[in-house]
Amino acid sequence: MINDAHCHFFSRHFFQALHQDPSSVYRQLQWDDPGDAEALADRWIREMDANGVGRAALIASVPGDEASVAAAVARHPGRIVGFFMIDPAGADAPARTTRALTEQRLTGVCLFPAMHHVPLEDDRTLRVVQAASECPGAVVFVHCGRLSVGVRDKLGLPNRFDFALGDPIALSRLAAVFPNVPFVVPHFGAGRFADVLTAVDACPNLHLDTSSSNSWIRDVAGLSLARVFESALASAGAARLLFGTDSSFFPRGWQRGIYEHQNGILDELHVSDNDKALIFGGNFERLFPAGTIAKTKELR
Repeated sequence: MINDAHCHFFSRHFFQALHQDPSSVYRQLQWDDPGDAEALADRWIREMDANGVGRAALIASVPGDEASVAAAVARHPGRIVGFFMIDPAGADAPARTTRALTEQRLTGVCLFPAMHHVPLEDDRTLRVVQAASECPGAVVFVHCGRLSVGVRDKLGLPNRFDFALGDPIALSRLAAVFPNVPFVVPHFGAGRFADVLTAVDACPNLHLDTSSSNSWIRDVAGLSLARVFESALASAGAARLLFGTDSSFFPRGWQRGIYEHQNGILDELHVSDNDKALIFGGNFERLFPAGTIAKTKELR
């Protein structure tokens, strides 16, 4: 079983947020027009079926795009888990969080402190996480370390990120305040790996996702993805690792090469079949049980 805990739902709204003429973006990047949210959701399902992927978390990748991924979840509730980006600086951020996690049946709140310039220990962040903690089944996704947005780079758009704010140690203090909320850090901390290991040692509710090529490793002398997996398994255990690809646009689609590379590394490390099953699918099922979350939200 393969479940992907980290894919991006690049909807029309996402492209409109980047440029007033989205069609020019598609042409420049040579990417496909995503169509409406339902059509894009259907394409994701076809792509997942073609690659043997059972379920996937799809992220609304700009603030304010909850409706797009909510439409995808409504169309394929047994296959798609909906995540959404929230900017804690918005006055309505806690209310938007509550609405997304209840009425819109989304599951993951995504915080990008380096992008939105709101520290993890800021009261505005605390209010968002507090809202999430009051919604059964909610998960908080927090991008730590380095951050790059490939589509913005390709379009020559400025990125004004403050990497100091993506601090795993600060996240461990936030996670300790909400011990019953699962937190997920993507890309093994994206260059803050040592701090991430410290954080997961301190907080049993912190999880790591394995997504993307993890190119940040090239900047750390002597480090390899195999060593990253080995250390993460020693600190977090297989039960707190979630496989992800960071797949996003079409026609590229789902990045099978990332799965094959990571699967090969786990084989080289002689990771047991049971632990591999947890990483590639079981932990996803535990955090996002099919049907249970949707039923809980119907009752609210």
